[in-house]
Amino acid sequence: MDNLFSDRIADVPRSFIREILKVAIDPSVISFAGGLPNRNLFPVAELRAAANRVFDTVGQEALQYANSEGLLGLREYISHRYREKQGLEISPDNILITNGSQQGLDLLGKTFLNRGDDVIIEEPGYLGAIQALSLYRARFHPVPITDDGMAMDRLREVLATRKPKLMYLVPNFQNPAGITYTDQNREAVAELVQGRNILLVEDDPYRELRFTGTHQTSFRKLLPDQAILLGSFSKIIAPGLRLGWVAAPARIMPKLIVAKQASDLHSNHFAQRLIWQYLADNDIDSHIRTIVQVYSRQQQSMVRGIKTYLPATVGHTHPAGGMFIWLTLPQGISSKRLFDLAIQDKVAFVPGSPFYVDRLETDTLRLNFSCVDEETIGIGMQRLGRAVEKLLEQVNG
Repeated sequence: MDNLFSDRIADVPRSFIREILKVAIDPSVISFAGGLPNRNLFPVAELRAAANRVFDTVGQEALQYANSEGLLGLREYISHRYREKQGLEISPDNILITNGSQQGLDLLGKTFLNRGDDVIIEEPGYLGAIQALSLYRARFHPVPITDDGMAMDRLREVLATRKPKLMYLVPNFQNPAGITYTDQNREAVAELVQGRNILLVEDDPYRELRFTGTHQTSFRKLLPDQAILLGSFSKIIAPGLRLGWVAAPARIMPKLIVAKQASDLHSNHFAQRLIWQYLADNDIDSHIRTIVQVYSRQQQSMVRGIKTYLPATVGHTHPAGGMFIWLTLPQGISSKRLFDLAIQDKVAFVPGSPFYVDRLETDTLRLNFSCVDEETIGIGMQRLGRAVEKLLEQVNG
């Protein structure tokens, strides 16, 4: 039977994170592994009221087939919010509703990539993007990221020797590292990309989750004809509804719509109606402020745990928002070995290797702070500290 599988699917690895989540199902395990929003913050009562109103007012229509582009009112809302929050003029006609921003990645792969096409990604980079674009046999060119953004010397080198079609970035509270590109770095990246035959994909699911500081400029403002935006309701409302969007230049939209039609005809029409009604009836900014307050406290709890329970030789990023902290162990210490010890002590995280395209072992790991309460974070970090101490004792004899 193996010879029936396509080369495309045979080359794509399983999601390491999804495999870890199977282990973390054990209720005795404290999991910092999944990139999960805090379920206690889902607006269940408000969504129930919105669902009832949808059924009462447009029930039959909400259960019918719909157009591929997505509900016009919802696209108008997204367009208005881009204008209000970021000063971006994006027509509703240039917004496509998708099944989460993950489908947006898949549609971009379908639309632009042939086997062997060059793609620039961050290193470390978002595992979901690596997996999605691997299906289209892309040739990845990782560019390391620093606390300020992309490593410009490496980016110049790639652009001087390759002709990438796509460049995929998560510039705000990056997954997995949690860093945010400075405006200076964004401007430098845009200057290199401008005028080249390349599309920059700005995946931006965490932008609203800022704890401190000010927002940076969107690549869409710096590169209006070359930047494609991916957005999502998963982090600010609920991920189970699986609704996101692609905002692209007008010349690209017809092909993306064809790819969408070929994939699933249209995104869940009832879910679109539900979210649109929820947004009409509630103050989303107030809800986001509540999320930010909770996540900020949880992040602070994790940073305290790092400083209290982990050796000073363990480095970490200092995210000003989002959901993740990136740890760097002493050189030569395997995060996969640490994972095996940590699981024995009932705490889980994601080793760093899945976020690289060519490394089986790394000394890095990702911690998620958004889905665990402050007290539990403290207990989990204490367990992780014990596991680190055990591993260092093993390594140092």
